[in-house]
Order: sequence, then structure tokens, then C-alpha cells
Amino acid sequence: MIILLDNGSKRPEATLNLRRLAAALSCRLARPVAPVSLLHSSKIPAEQLQGRPASTLEPFLRQQAAEGLREAIAVPLFFGPSRALSEMVPEVAQRVSAQSGPLQVHVADELCPLPGGEPRLVDILEDHVRPLIGSDRARGRRVILVDHGSPIPEVTAVRRWLAAQLAQRFAGDAVAVAEAVMERRSGSEYDFNGQLLADVLNGFGDEDPNAHVVLAMQFISPGRHAGAGGDIAQIAEAAAARHPNMQITISRLMGEHPQFEEILAARALAALERHRPSDL
Repeated sequence: MIILLDNGSKRPEATLNLRRLAAALSCRLARPVAPVSLLHSSKIPAEQLQGRPASTLEPFLRQQAAEGLREAIAVPLFFGPSRALSEMVPEVAQRVSAQSGPLQVHVADELCPLPGGEPRLVDILEDHVRPLIGSDRARGRRVILVDHGSPIPEVTAVRRWLAAQLAQRFAGDAVAVAEAVMERRSGSEYDFNGQLLADVLNGFGDEDPNAHVVLAMQFISPGRHAGAGGDIAQIAEAAAARHPNMQITISRLMGEHPQFEEILAARALAALERHRPSDL
């Protein structure tokens, strides 16, 4: 069995997008792919999900194990080596195994494994940003790569790698590339995670009131932060009200780009190759 695994959200749009991506991956692999969230999505009423409740990992694995499942591959919708992948998934598999017999869940590589990274993610960001940045060099043109934020340095390193690669793509265009997060823990020990988006935007507005800023979204699905009416849109609106001459544009989400499906298929195929022979 192949599982397409995200962290989960209480927003129905996130689960619907997970299902869309799972269906696309299933077509590419010519085999079933189950859309499953680690947490949260089970709280969404079924009527908001076309009448079909969302699946979360532990109940899903318990049901599958009861029907005889002994081995699965989880393809993660995570950019970096989150503890969700290194700790939570093995813990869930272990609990299910203790009750239902041996169960192995092999976790495929994350979307941007370092140090090599994933150039196709940079392609997606460039495709989403370049049409928005415009050609008016009289205005300070800036790109802010925005992600959720993580207390894990190895996950933050993925955003830094993507930002550095994106900066190279725009090196000849007089476009500055910066970074921002939506969440970070307080304390200097978490300074590696970067600045909050609101602080970066307001800093740019104070420095250059006529700046043209594009928010490059390092998000896969709409949710509490990303998408229509999310926190990012509200923060951008507040910054624009404070700096009325600053133009702020928000890019599309990375999961909307057709090349994103290619990355998922590559991760799944590599994991299938690693874990053969098996009943997968």
C-alpha cells in the first residue's frame, strides 16, 4: 500500500487538495494511493468533504492491519526531515503492530532532501514568482519566501536552501530574495528560524515605501496560513494598509504546479525500488 501523508489541517480545502494529489499520484504510478493525514483532519465534518470523512494515520493503519496489511510506503508531503516523519510515524506503526501484528511503514524521502536538495521545487517557485514580480526596476523588487516555520534546524535549512537557489535564479534581475516564517518559538535559541512575516513586510515598507513585494509561498495546500482568507493574506492586507504605496502580491501554492506531482512520483518510485521484494 502507498500512503500520501500530510500533517493534516482542520480546513477542508487541505484534505480535498490531499485527495487531488493522491489521485494524481495514483494515475502516475498505476496503483492505489491512499490520502491520509497525520493529525487534525478527522475533526472536519464529512459534509464538508463531499460526504467522506478524512483519514488520519493511526485509525487508518489499524483498520488496514485488521484487514491484513503488513507493509506500506508513506510518501510525505513534508519539505524537510520533520519529527513527524522520524518519530511520530514510527511510533504510530509500533502501536499498531503491538495490537495487530507486525506492520512496517517505510517513509519515502522528504520533498527536499539535503544536501542535494530538489531543483524542481526551485523551478516551481520561479514559475510562480516570475510572472508576478514585474519589470519596473524603478521600484524595489523583493521576493519573500514564506514557510510555516520549524523549531528544527534541519527543516529550516530546507527553506534557506530554496531561498538561496531562488536568489540565484533572480541574480540578473535586480530582485532581492528574503525569507520569513509564519510561526516561531520565542527565545534567542530559535533565532535560526528567521523573522515573522509581518515583521519582514513592515521592515521592507519602512525601508522602501514603494517596494513591490511578492510572497513566494512554500506551502503545498490551503489551510490556516495559506490560501484564501488565511493568515498570510490577512498579514499582507495589514502591511498594505500601513504602507499604502507598497505593492504586495501572493504567489500560488506549490502543490498547484503540475511538476509537483512529478516530485511525488519520483519519491514513491524510489521508495518502491528500495523496499523490493515485498508485497507492495
